[in-house]
Amino acid sequence: MKRTFAEKVLAWFDQHGRKDLPWQRDRTPYRVWVSEIMLQQTQVATVIPYFKAFMRRFPDVATLARSSIDEVLHHWSGLGYYARARHLHQAAQIVVEQHGGEFPLSLEAAMELPGIGRSTAGAILALARGNRHPILDGNVKRVLARYLAIEGFPGEPAANRQLWAFAEACTPHDRVDDFTQAMMDLGASVCARRRPLCASCPLFDACAARLSGRQSQLPVARPRRARRVKTTCMLLAIRNGGHVLLEQRPPHGIWGGLWGLPEFASTDAAREWSIQALRARETSVQQLGTLRHAFTHFDLDIEPVRIDCDGTCGVMESGRFVWYSPAAPLPIGIAAPVRHLMEKVVLARND
Repeated sequence: MKRTFAEKVLAWFDQHGRKDLPWQRDRTPYRVWVSEIMLQQTQVATVIPYFKAFMRRFPDVATLARSSIDEVLHHWSGLGYYARARHLHQAAQIVVEQHGGEFPLSLEAAMELPGIGRSTAGAILALARGNRHPILDGNVKRVLARYLAIEGFPGEPAANRQLWAFAEACTPHDRVDDFTQAMMDLGASVCARRRPLCASCPLFDACAARLSGRQSQLPVARPRRARRVKTTCMLLAIRNGGHVLLEQRPPHGIWGGLWGLPEFASTDAAREWSIQALRARETSVQQLGTLRHAFTHFDLDIEPVRIDCDGTCGVMESGRFVWYSPAAPLPIGIAAPVRHLMEKVVLARND
């Protein structure tokens, strides 16, 4: 008798699946929830140290809900896609206030939480509670798109409906948690984006992409759009030899809610503002080399300018600005490029 799709995947998981990841130990809906949010568009190896540190500081949903967004973003700094952290914090407050501190039991209620779509909700409920829900994250889409030889880009409505229908049909009623983990593991470790290890795949004999030799062509790539390039001038206003002026960014948009360097349209605008507002010494202005940071859909060219300020100057709107020392960092969220730029300019200057 031929094994079903799920039986093949589960047999592979029993031998090769990951069973000792940090969120698989002492498995709770909260721990699974945090891990699933962190794993969105981020590899397991990158997530593990962040997850461990996050759990030490925010061991339960109540602790997370009552913590400040600054501290949450501080523990997320470097992981990227910061909207995930903001949504996680908002969702934790909703869970505490409206669900008695327990992650919702139904798929529909889980999907109402910020930052949680159908696949993430299904994964949390399947992994944490064993509820039968299909998932369709990036790894699973790749496995199924190749298995079915779906011609369209998986993000297009027609292809997406076909993938969801098959995911629903092949999800078993037993061992749903193992099957869910197995599908994610299969996409991450075997059915890789480049150079899939087809000989090690439990679906080898029935995969339409493999049978037609089209593994490298499927899934169909997202239609390409010309990448935009944006530019900004970032001000490194430095006082007392090592304190840098930071400004809290708006809650939405690029690096929303994080603390960053004040931005201006040009070096001249940054220079004029620093002289008027911060009493900077005009002779200390120094332009640094342009840095490029790649976002998902565009590139950002950063033109940093360093200006030394009078050591007695304060800051305007104290809640919005702060003097920050990279040598003695505050527990606030700072985007990785900004942190690296500060450390490169300030710490190297003081060596």
